[in-house]
Amino acid sequence: MSNPTLEPFFAPDGERFIPNPISKGPWGPTTLHGRVVVGLMGAEIERRHCPAEFSPARLTVDMYKLPDLSPLRMATRVVRDGLRIKVIEAELFSNDTPVALATAQLLRRTDAPPGVVWTPPNWDVPPPDQIAPPTDPRAAMSGMWAMRPIAGAMGTHGDRRVWMLEIRDLVAGWPLTPFGRVALAADFASPFANAGDQGLGYINSDVTVYLHRTPVTGWIGFEVRNHGATDGVAIGDCFLYDEQGPIGTASVCALAQPRGNMMLQTARRSTDQTGRVQ
Repeated sequence: MSNPTLEPFFAPDGERFIPNPISKGPWGPTTLHGRVVVGLMGAEIERRHCPAEFSPARLTVDMYKLPDLSPLRMATRVVRDGLRIKVIEAELFSNDTPVALATAQLLRRTDAPPGVVWTPPNWDVPPPDQIAPPTDPRAAMSGMWAMRPIAGAMGTHGDRRVWMLEIRDLVAGWPLTPFGRVALAADFASPFANAGDQGLGYINSDVTVYLHRTPVTGWIGFEVRNHGATDGVAIGDCFLYDEQGPIGTASVCALAQPRGNMMLQTARRSTDQTGRVQ
């Protein structure tokens, strides 16, 4: 769970959000991490527009410009305000320049229809409290999150599975909701699915999260299910879990971005000869 002694990603300032240094990402010394962009937009949509009887079922965030550390503000609009379906649109501005556009679909909870529908089997993995943390703190971006590696690592071949836990508040003084945790973590699907043995050469331009329920525990599990790339355009998909089972998916598309990546270098330094992150 979040630790109140750790610096949050943003400080509120009226209708603006002031990024703290921990919000910086791996693509430049003065640009924000994609995860905090997605997290902030998802959390604000939920805070402004999601009643308790509705569930955030889909969030798509198009990130078309890397924001710097300038103050952020967000404008939201109700596209559809139905009794069973709500559709919300939000745009994020950095120093008054538009940098990202989000759409969310909120669905009213109801009784499930009768019958049994096939679903994939739940993953059979140790719970987070039975897995030792990485010995190298850089594997978790030096305190941006906590992680418990299960199998594989970014850039390795074969299964890649990991538990992640948000340890910081998104906005100072605001409780991090279960949906906020997923939104904040979802961007990790890109490096986890798209990193190769020569580093992470793709920067994701979007994130889409589908949820049939929000997590009931703090730890979010990621399992890579797909990666594909042609002519510098990549896609990646991960199944999402909490400690009670599957909750949804996170998908990304990404564009070739040739440069070294700190997250992959970190993960590769902290792997043993089997490719398992320590």
